[in-house]
Amino acid sequence: MKGRESHPLLRGGRRVSSYSHGFSSSEIESLAAICQTLVPPLPPETITKQHSHNQAIVSFYKASASQHPIPHEVAELMVTRGQPQAVFLARLILTLLSFRLGTLLLCGYLCFDWNWPFIHNFSEISLEKREKILKKWSRERYLLPLRVVFVMIKMFCLFDFFARTDEKSENPAWEAIGYHVDTREPSNKPRGERPLQKGIVETVHENENDHSLFQRLVDHGLQVTVDHEHNLFEIKCDVVVVGSGCGGGVAAAVLASSGQKVLVLEKGNYFVAEDYSSLEGSAVGGGSAVNWSACIETPDSVLRDWFVEHKIPLFGSLDYRAAMDKVSKRIGVTEHCTEEGFQNQVLRKGCENLGLKVESVARNTPEEHYCGSCNYGCRTGDKKGTDVTWLVDAVDNGAVILAGFKAEKFILVDNKDSIRSKKCLGVTATALNKNVTRKLQIKAKATISACGSLLTPPLMISSGLENPNIGTNLHLHPVLLAWGYIPDHVSELKGKTFEGGIITSIHKVVSEDSKVQAIIESPAMGPASFAASFPWISGRELKDRMLRYGRIAQLFALVRDQGSGEVKVEGAEEVGTYRSDGHRIRCKGIKEEDLEEFIGSIEVVGGMASRGEHWSVYFSAHQMGSCRMGATEEDGAVDQNGESWEAEGLFVCDGSVLPSAIGINPMITIESTSYCISKKIADSLKKDIPSTEN
Repeated sequence: MKGRESHPLLRGGRRVSSYSHGFSSSEIESLAAICQTLVPPLPPETITKQHSHNQAIVSFYKASASQHPIPHEVAELMVTRGQPQAVFLARLILTLLSFRLGTLLLCGYLCFDWNWPFIHNFSEISLEKREKILKKWSRERYLLPLRVVFVMIKMFCLFDFFARTDEKSENPAWEAIGYHVDTREPSNKPRGERPLQKGIVETVHENENDHSLFQRLVDHGLQVTVDHEHNLFEIKCDVVVVGSGCGGGVAAAVLASSGQKVLVLEKGNYFVAEDYSSLEGSAVGGGSAVNWSACIETPDSVLRDWFVEHKIPLFGSLDYRAAMDKVSKRIGVTEHCTEEGFQNQVLRKGCENLGLKVESVARNTPEEHYCGSCNYGCRTGDKKGTDVTWLVDAVDNGAVILAGFKAEKFILVDNKDSIRSKKCLGVTATALNKNVTRKLQIKAKATISACGSLLTPPLMISSGLENPNIGTNLHLHPVLLAWGYIPDHVSELKGKTFEGGIITSIHKVVSEDSKVQAIIESPAMGPASFAASFPWISGRELKDRMLRYGRIAQLFALVRDQGSGEVKVEGAEEVGTYRSDGHRIRCKGIKEEDLEEFIGSIEVVGGMASRGEHWSVYFSAHQMGSCRMGATEEDGAVDQNGESWEAEGLFVCDGSVLPSAIGINPMITIESTSYCISKKIADSLKKDIPSTEN
């Protein structure tokens, strides 16, 4: 990233320590051969005359994914992010490929040679034959493990090749494909400003230890005692919130402003706008720090469904409507944008050409905000995530944020003579910094889980809660992608796919009863995500395609119920789907009947595990409902006040409480629901529970 230095935790650079993947040298040799096949070094004659004098492109075509340390990084990604069963399968296949007989078993006649030793192991086979083998694995219908391993290695390899950066957060392939990271400085903010500084306790520093942590907790006004017998710090507060995203940030602000002493636990570290690089991770602000900025109010049809069908009065109340207005005001929602990015121009133009209604999408940014990388953390600081809005309000009212701590279990005790069988007294947590050896035991009058739909259920279950609705009813918005290549010279649509607001236009597929069944929007896909997800046809095709990356527009259909939508784009030179065989059509000069034939050939195929020759990559967005609200404990994990049906004093304020999928981007819905729940918690604490400071 030229001219700008990011936070040390977000910088790239090669690892200096040894790798912990545990792969043997023979497994790495086989893996390196596969990586080389996926991203091969190509001879100069494969480069077109147009690009032959561009040194960055020449170097890109010469580069290979077998270069050290990429195979080791791919192995590391497989172990840390892959499913254990799939990793075991991959290692077994890589081991077999290191032997001639194993290669014969998995690759067939393609490992034969006329010369001694007549049968090669995989790494000895020519690049041309290895490419044929990987194509065969991709189409494999009976030995599905080969397809699974192919997809796993392909995705991690291509992601690493196009995502890995040096200490300056640069990747040599980016210049060749025309990708650049936004290097603008934070707007209208003094460099070094940290809005949460007075309320944040960070443990990221190497010199942090038990003694320094204790002192800083006390300095921030917390009641802390040392339990030497159990090697822990006992902290007392009024409310502890686990998570700082859309749900937790709002809850912390509302409760702190009501006079409660609030403590926020966050696993991620604290970053500000000037810290962000091309890498994102968990952070204070949670999902609000890296989401796509879309601010869409809960559809009326969804509210009616939750109010009438699910029997939850909250969603039919004026309080909820008022909460949406207050949330939108606090996070600075604007209705329009001054200039749309390339992909949103494509969506809007395509809808207009087809006579379809297209709407502008409100965002929690200024109207002139033109940034396509807010999903990595907003580098200008214009996006109003909880880290610059609600959490600032919380800190201004005395809240303390502990960054770099992972919640372990809620503290539950038997609750005699009560409707709820248990009572929650707080939560235990551990610092991610190994120099801090003491655990935290946080005692609070109210405990709020705001970890999100994927992490709140495991935390509740591991704490001993047994409601069958915890961890079930998870809703994911199914997403399908399509793409079109639109060269600069054939269209008035300007810009690159990675520039401009991520979502500023939307087409809604509406049923006869006015229910939104699907929406069509544009995604944020950097070069690594794009390369990893796109069908791999050959090494040559991969590199040719990546040179076009900046002008490949992608649109997705996000489905709530059953429905479908289609948008055609005038001016595209080539369009296609994400089917494994690279299903596409060149548009230039084609007849209408050819286009209709292509559209007719688009069929619903299975995913990677299907036994069809062709398969597709399916995506999902937004996780909801895994601790849903219910009118009774048979219907949900929490009541309409967000309180656990099993444990008094334990509340949930995140997307997991939503009764069902909503069919649109859920930020406003989650924040509004959290606002209503935390208001009720504040009222109950004022009425029934004296402050710990009295």
